[in-house]
Amino acid sequence: MFLVRIYYGIAYFVVLIFEILKAELDVAVRTVNGKVEPTVVEIPTVLKRPVSQAILANSITLTPGTLSIDLDSENQVLKVATIYPRTVEEVIPFEPYIKGMLE
Repeated sequence: MFLVRIYYGIAYFVVLIFEILKAELDVAVRTVNGKVEPTVVEIPTVLKRPVSQAILANSITLTPGTLSIDLDSENQVLKVATIYPRTVEEVIPFEPYIKGMLE
């Protein structure tokens, strides 16, 4: 079980770094050509532990172009502000890794 958690931890770190780099390029391009449509999205999460939810919210905030606004731990819902409308999978691609690592 311990090795599986380490695997998910390493995979989470790699995916997070990749998503940060990808989002940096996206934000730079949108800033130059002016295609910015700010929106707030409510995202349901499968994470039950408050620590896991907090790590997910912080990971979203670390990614350029997104900002975690609110975390409702009881209802397992995150409110996220994005600079352009995106799908849930595009906003939280690292949720399965956090689940495997901490849940």
